[in-house]
Amino acid sequence: MPTLKDIRVRIKGIKSTQQVTKAMKMVAAAKLRRAQERAIMARPYAGKLKEMLGSLSAKVDTSLNPLLSSRQDVKKVLVILIAADRGLCGAFNTNIIKLAQKVVTEDYAAQYKNGGVCMICAGSRGFDYFRKRGFSIVKGYPSVFQNLDFSVAKEIAETASAMYLRGEADRVIVVYNEFKSVLAPVLKAEDLLPIAAESTGKENSGDYIYEPSPAAIIDELVPKHLSTQVWRMMLESNAAEQAARMTAMDSATENAKELLRTLNISYNRARQAAITKELSEIVAGADALKN
Repeated sequence: MPTLKDIRVRIKGIKSTQQVTKAMKMVAAAKLRRAQERAIMARPYAGKLKEMLGSLSAKVDTSLNPLLSSRQDVKKVLVILIAADRGLCGAFNTNIIKLAQKVVTEDYAAQYKNGGVCMICAGSRGFDYFRKRGFSIVKGYPSVFQNLDFSVAKEIAETASAMYLRGEADRVIVVYNEFKSVLAPVLKAEDLLPIAAESTGKENSGDYIYEPSPAAIIDELVPKHLSTQVWRMMLESNAAEQAARMTAMDSATENAKELLRTLNISYNRARQAAITKELSEIVAGADALKN
């Protein structure tokens, strides 16, 4: 049975932990607000760029750009994983790593067995996990979210494009968390390459005169589209991470509060028992002296 001193030490330790979790929750809430704003601001441009390129590729010959041409026989797959740099965010990293592992070892099991699956990992947690388990990692970007910059997204997109053009990847998939709300991030595995043609849904869209030419427009749009999409996914993942951390720290603070309540009750009961025991000993001693 724990002594009064043991209970006091536990209460002091839990109070210290509770102060840390409260501070981390406040920091995560501040970061979430900025990350959410950046993610929401990136969506319209990325969406319109994707719509424009999809509409254009549906009307012109996709052979104008190799990145628009899909390959029927997929032998090599590149998986881009966007995870977090740090922990203490609940099951955020665990869930996204599980999804990436499922994509690699189950969805593309045949390619994985033949050594045809490689990865690009953004974020320390995903990079460390797959590196330690011997997965083929082309490039790693640990600590990328400490100073999130568009140049990293551009570099990832350029690496993926170069591998696709060289035939080192027949499909490029991005695994990330899409931010929907504080309590409901959505795990996603989206195809980045090849770029799929999309129908606008308008039957009478008419014919257009392209200036300078469809090929030149596509060549200009494709790199911007890929960089923008990777950047949007990184912003979405960053916002989802901060939301997960804020929720996890809030739960930890509430759990500490409940644990403190239970320990205080135990402490008071133990103290009352000790006082009662001392009184009983005093009374017994007084009775012994009288006799």
